[in-house]
Amino acid sequence: MRALLSVSDKRGIEAFAAGLVELGYEIVSTGNTARTLAAAGIPVRPVSDVTGFPEILGGRVKTLHPAIHAGILARRDDPGHMAALDVHGIAPIDIVAVNLYPFSETIARPDVSFAEAIEQIDIGGPALVRAAAKNHDSVLVVVSPDDYDPVLTALRSEAVTPDLRRRLAARAFAHTAAYDAAIAAYLSDEPFPETLPLAFRKAQDLRYGENPHQRAALYGEFHTFFEQLHGRELSYINILDIAAVQGLIEEFDPQEGAALAIVKHTNPCGVGIGATPLEAWEKAFATDREAPFGGIIAVNQTLDLPLAQAIDEIFSEIVIAPAFADDALALLRKKKNRRLMRALRPVRLARGLAYHSVPGGILAQEPDLAPLDEEPFQVVTQRAPTETERAALRFAWRVVKHVKSNAIVFAAADRTLGIGAGQMSRVDSTRVAVWKAQNAGLSLAGSVIASDALFPFPDSVEIAAAAGATAVIQPGGSVRDDEVIAAANRLGMAMVFTGKRHFLH
Repeated sequence: MRALLSVSDKRGIEAFAAGLVELGYEIVSTGNTARTLAAAGIPVRPVSDVTGFPEILGGRVKTLHPAIHAGILARRDDPGHMAALDVHGIAPIDIVAVNLYPFSETIARPDVSFAEAIEQIDIGGPALVRAAAKNHDSVLVVVSPDDYDPVLTALRSEAVTPDLRRRLAARAFAHTAAYDAAIAAYLSDEPFPETLPLAFRKAQDLRYGENPHQRAALYGEFHTFFEQLHGRELSYINILDIAAVQGLIEEFDPQEGAALAIVKHTNPCGVGIGATPLEAWEKAFATDREAPFGGIIAVNQTLDLPLAQAIDEIFSEIVIAPAFADDALALLRKKKNRRLMRALRPVRLARGLAYHSVPGGILAQEPDLAPLDEEPFQVVTQRAPTETERAALRFAWRVVKHVKSNAIVFAAADRTLGIGAGQMSRVDSTRVAVWKAQNAGLSLAGSVIASDALFPFPDSVEIAAAAGATAVIQPGGSVRDDEVIAAANRLGMAMVFTGKRHFLH
């Protein structure tokens, strides 16, 4: 019996090889893997002894040889195949344990050169894996160190079932598919390629999806953006909320001051900015004192003890910050069900397109990362906004981008005052925003209103003015723009067009 071992990830390879030797397998290996095994005292035969040909081209060619691939691909139930092996003096290979060059890890380095990336494209490894997976009825293929112990256990108990072989083969093809997808994505300069190469490794199983009867799992590298410091395992809905609130809070540069956002079911409940995190909290929380119960909180500066004490007064599912003061962390950890997350890097750095699943496929689009500075305010009314109104318009415009359409936000320069989200008509979102402000006991006198898309009729502007709003920001582009502008002029309001909408579904 023969096993071929050639791995980049060498976790557990010595113990696996030793276990195979105990079971009577001859170990054949390449380069660094062979040296690692030999150093551990494990008998190993270099692959060049099997092929009769040295490794050449700096290791680019090692295992690409009939003596290797025929030994893997020969069907044991085909007399012709087995006779061919005998004629050519080729021994069957029964186990292939291979994982590939660390291409994804290499390109993740900020200083990596293109030439370095190219050298991390494995050729022989995928060929070995695919060959073994194709012939899995006869060959066990192992691509993950996590499978070493289960495979040894099955071999020792003579319980290598067809189901185990098939599961390992499926994992092998998934391994090479993910590898090729990463390379294709790296080399492509097309924003929307003809074939979309997507492959994500499962990070964890989730307790359930949006509802308990729905199974769910998390795939990809979410853990590279957030570190969980405390609390129960994240749920499907938790992860969606975290992504939503972090995208919103990153609209506010910490250099501008402390910003804090509260989100519930991916929609903002309130956003505030202040001289301190506590002041930002007080403004955000005042927008809606009911919805934040069980909500998600994100702050753009170190979360200090005064803020922690304020947050501790209500139940929050998740609290996110770039850092936590030691005393604040100690206090917040006292509630076991509260999840505490440290933001490791901006979610805006996530590469690639944004996706949404649909029956039979996915929709793909560029993420909505347009900087505010790229959306010049075009004054379309007789009156231009004052400096105070302009600051409030800029604040509201950053928030409305993260509210589900139809989206309406009433705001001052440093806080939200009323938010209307996800209604079937824009005028209803306006009414909801006014009602929310009134319910919170907040005055809209002198406020501004932001709309994520055009106003189809003047009615929303008229309702906003009656509530106290004095300025409006919207994309424009309605066939009734003239009527909407005329209403604003009649009501003494300032209105600016951005020329860009921010639908969010």
